[in-house]
Amino acid sequence: MSRFDELRIFTCNGNRELSQAICDRIGVPLGAATVTKFVNENIFVRLNETVREKDVFVVQSLTSPLSDNIMELLIMLDACKRASAGRLTAVVPYYAYGRTDKRDQPRVPITARLMADMIEAAGAQQVITLELHAGQIQGFFNIPVDELSGLTLLARYYADKNLQDVVVVSPDMGFAKRARNLAETLQVPLAIAEKRRVQHAPRRDGVATTATEVLNLIGDVKGKTCILADDEIATGGSMVQVANCWWSRAHARFMPAVCIRCWWGRRSSVCATADQ
Repeated sequence: MSRFDELRIFTCNGNRELSQAICDRIGVPLGAATVTKFVNENIFVRLNETVREKDVFVVQSLTSPLSDNIMELLIMLDACKRASAGRLTAVVPYYAYGRTDKRDQPRVPITARLMADMIEAAGAQQVITLELHAGQIQGFFNIPVDELSGLTLLARYYADKNLQDVVVVSPDMGFAKRARNLAETLQVPLAIAEKRRVQHAPRRDGVATTATEVLNLIGDVKGKTCILADDEIATGGSMVQVANCWWSRAHARFMPAVCIRCWWGRRSSVCATADQ
């Protein structure tokens, strides 16, 4: 008997390609389930096979359309719980609202904690995720959380290029620790951009925008090949501004910017963006 005989993997609409790739990798079929939306925008989920006493994994990346994907995950977890799953694990490659992990302004929520509460309440007994924006989000859960990292893959990618005079650049202080880990793996120096983020009022379409201002440059990048790394990109404005600032002051050469996630589409994965 295979050790995967009692394992079931289900997915919603957040990233079916990733779910199928996981199943192909370990040699199990993707679980049969129906995930649809009625004309009144209510989401309907039905499991088309038994999960009683099975080890169930629900894979759902919380990308656009965000609210639909969150509800699909919660409803799928609830369906598995009510179908008597033996163990229920939520696999969330991209954990939405990770940036709202603290109250940095008056009268604002901690939405990352709210997300954790909802996932637990829906029935998850364990969470597997990738590169949380802040490590303390693990503590928002009262269930085990396994946080995976893509930095090793990124380090291997750039190590294979045999680049010369390389420096890893963190676009802000928040990512400095993980940028340092990438620099140590590549055995290259680290540089940091100190910036200030300004929140703007929502536009007429309800979308809030932000602007950044680079205040200081820490480290030597003059004449070097820079790898600009960050964990999440929304519009790319911060990355472009940091690259322009370093170029104008130090004439550094930039490799393609590195990010763990891009908010430009439905995919949530390790990737390299286009040249600045």
